[in-house]
Order: sequence, then C-alpha cells, then structure tokens
Amino acid sequence: MTIRWDNYNVTNLHDELIEDTDKPRYFADDLCRYLSDLTLKDITEVKAAADSAIHTMGISFRIYNDEEGSIDRAWPFDVIPRLIDKKEWQGIEIGLKQRVKALNLFINDLYNEQNIIKDGIFPAHLLEKSKNFLPQCRGFTPPLGIWAHICGSDLVRDNDGKVYVLEDNLRVPSGVSYMLENRHVMKRVFPEMFEKYSISPVDDYTSDLYDMLAELSPRDIPEPEIVVLTPGIYNSAYFEHAYLAQQMGAELVEGNDLVVDENDEVFMRTIEGLTRVDVVYRRIDDAFLDPEVFDPDSTLGVPGIMRAWKAGKVALANAPGAGVADDKVVYAFVPEIIEYYLKEKPILNNVPTYKCINEDDRQFVLDNIADMVVKPANESGGYGMLIGPHAKPEEHEAFKKLIIADPRNYIAQPMLMLSTAPTMVGTEVEPRHLDLRPFILSGKNISVTTGGLTRVALTKGSIVVNSSQGGGSKDTWIVDMEGE
Repeated sequence: MTIRWDNYNVTNLHDELIEDTDKPRYFADDLCRYLSDLTLKDITEVKAAADSAIHTMGISFRIYNDEEGSIDRAWPFDVIPRLIDKKEWQGIEIGLKQRVKALNLFINDLYNEQNIIKDGIFPAHLLEKSKNFLPQCRGFTPPLGIWAHICGSDLVRDNDGKVYVLEDNLRVPSGVSYMLENRHVMKRVFPEMFEKYSISPVDDYTSDLYDMLAELSPRDIPEPEIVVLTPGIYNSAYFEHAYLAQQMGAELVEGNDLVVDENDEVFMRTIEGLTRVDVVYRRIDDAFLDPEVFDPDSTLGVPGIMRAWKAGKVALANAPGAGVADDKVVYAFVPEIIEYYLKEKPILNNVPTYKCINEDDRQFVLDNIADMVVKPANESGGYGMLIGPHAKPEEHEAFKKLIIADPRNYIAQPMLMLSTAPTMVGTEVEPRHLDLRPFILSGKNISVTTGGLTRVALTKGSIVVNSSQGGGSKDTWIVDMEGE
C-alpha cells in the first residue's frame, strides 16, 4: 500500500475528495479505496501510461520564456480526477447560464441603447476608459443578439464549501481541448472506474460547438463553411486551434488564407479556387483581427473582415467587442447586471471584490494590500497580479503606486483559501489548490460542458493554476450518485 489517506492532511482546507482525515466524501469513497489498493508498481505503470498517452496523442502547450523563446511542453496532467456530485453541478450549470445570458444582454446594450448607463446602474466613465470597448461596433447587433458565443468562467471553492465565480473569459477563452483530452487519457489509465461510476460525458462539446456556429451562418444552407482562424503555430493555444478544427471537420486557416471581396463576402483560398466562408471561429484578439479597422500593421488578421461582418455576410465568434465584459472591473458589476436585465437574484456569487475606482474601496485596499489579491482589469494568464500574502513589502509599495496612478485599472479581492484535491507527488498524494473552467456555448440555446477544465497549482501552497506558470490539470468527473 503506497497511498495512505490517514497521512493526507486537509486541516483548515476544503478538499474536493477528502472530508476529514481518512474520510472520503460520499461520492469519492470508491475512488479513494481503489487508489489505496494500488501497489507502487501499479502507480508507476498508471503514471507511465498517462505520460505515454499524452506523448502519443501529441497533447502539448506552448510557454514563452525570455531566455529560451517559445517552448512546446507535454501537457502537465495529474491522474487523480476531481469529482463533483451531479446534483450540485446542476445548480452550478443553471447559474452559469443565467450569468452568460445577462452578460450578452449587457454587451448588446452597451453597443446600442446603453440603457444600463442611462438608468445609473453602470458608470459611464468606466466605459469611457474601457480598453476593450470598440466604438467600431456601435449601432450593431450580431445574429441572435449574441456577442460571447463561447465563454469560459473560472470557478473556485472557498473554505466554506461554496462555489464562487472568479472571473469570466469572453474574448478568446482557451482550454477546452485539454478538458476533452484529459478524459481520453483517463479512460486509458482507469477504465475500471468508468464502469464503477456513472460519469457524465464531455465528448459532445465539439459537435455542440459546430451546431452553435452553424446557427450563426448568414446563408440558409445545410452545410455552411466554418473555419477556425488562428494566429499560427507560434501561438500558445495553437494545439487547441488545430484540435477543434480537426474535431469539427472545419478548416484551420490563417489570415492570409482568407480574402474579402468587393461585395464584402469572405472567401477561403484553396487549391480548387475560392470558397465562400460563412462563419469564422476566430482565435485572434480584436486588435489584430482587421488591419483596415484596428492595428494597421497586423499581419495576423483579414483586411475587410469587419466590413463583411457588419454587412451580415459572415459571422464572427466571438463577436468583436465582446471583450468589453471581460474586464475585471466589469466583473465586479455582474450581480447588478443580472438583476438589471433578468430581474433575478444571481445564483452564483462573485468573490467579494473591491473596486479601486471607489475612494473608500481604494483606501481599504491600500491599507490592507498585504492581505489582498490585486488584479489589473485586462490581463490574463495570471500575469500582472499581486498576491499580497506571498509578496515582498517592496512589491506591495509598487502596487500601491500603480493603483493610485490608475485606479480604474485595478480590483482587489481577499485571498481565498482555494479548495484542494489529492494530487500525485511522486508515488504519494498531497493536497494541491485548484479551480475549474467550464465552457458555456450561446446560440439559439445555451449549453454548458458537464464539468470543465480543472486546473491545479502543482507547486505546494501555490494558488496560481495557470499552465503558463507551472500549473497542471485533472479530469473532472460529474458523477451521478442517484441510486448508489
């Protein structure tokens, strides 16, 4: 016996699988018993099988390193899954749908009537200083009134056991391919557990994504031409771009592969000539999407694609300008946004958030910065933030100056004690902090992945789960315990 749960210390932590020393949660009992029965040889073989599957399947991610440039790495994966009871998940799913529905109404309102500003719910000066609000999109409503067709919302669980929304990613959220590949790896290494548990599948995601994109087609044809637009092989998410295109049966294209004609129609260059394109699932940031409208030096985008989009000749997902709601200061207003548009109370709570634009909040943050997590409005990947309890005094002072110089650009939150889950460290298990990124698709209907991508901070004590900063991942099992 090599895994001993009586040695697994979860004191003062909410652990996803272990309720108390040597006491698994009711839905994890079978898994924990199975793991504790594994011999050292079994564990070694399981880890080797997972590593081999990741290598064989070519699952990789790219990190940028100042000294070595960009480097492809094997996807960091932990073989112990994270389990969530289906009954709890159903409540989370309803809350995510509510949230995304309200956010799409909010974005459409900002680009049109701006009633939420006129009614005094959302401050006008916040919008005026928004880096992701695109004046080029004013007066336009995309098909179905939807701007963020694909959203990845990050969820965390605090010590109180409650799930909170940490942030919403509405520009070009990534990670769903790893969620799908994690499941494939787990079926190879723990097939017995898929017989024991009733685990909700995740395999439908790419067909659901295709169907949602097809609904956006400006042409009423049985098989619209859908393409995935990538910045190219040097992008950190290129694996995912290629994976999703392959899984959907769509073409993976770069900017030079597309051309917009004088009728504002978009065509793809092929060896057989030009082919009309109906829907572009773009994985390029707004700033580089169209050099006619945004950065004129961009070689990644497609000249004229904004003209085509506004003329209704092509659909873009996510729509340009959707990132206005990706702003972390906007995140702080989501509860009010839900109540304003839907006349409902939020089902999922935000993490308590201090808005540095408010004088009282700002002073509190400055006085207590050593206990705060401070985030800039538009960074991602864990970059540009301060984790007060882990930072040095000189870093606290540097962030105080940044906040005072530009309070609009910062929010702050108390440092949550993120939940943990057992994670393999060598041949033993130790608790590691984690979060969860479900993916929400919005078309004629709204659908949510059953679970999502669980990201794990592999470094002991760390709460930074991003793969670009040393994080890993786990498969997420939504288990149906009815009848157990």
